[in-house]
Amino acid sequence: MIKEEELKEIKGGAVSVGTIINAVVKAISLALELGRGLGSAIRRKKDGRKCSY
Repeated sequence: MIKEEELKEIKGGAVSVGTIINAVVKAISLALELGRGLGSAIRRKKDGRKCSY
């Protein structure tokens, strides 16, 4: 078992620049996918085409 004093000495959890960039890229990718899906739904609605379930 790790003693309480040793636990207090553990350092970590820092956010790096790479982590921030990765999160931004994923957020942009998600926004693009949502836009594509919404655009496709609007186009299908306008054209009167529906997908069968």
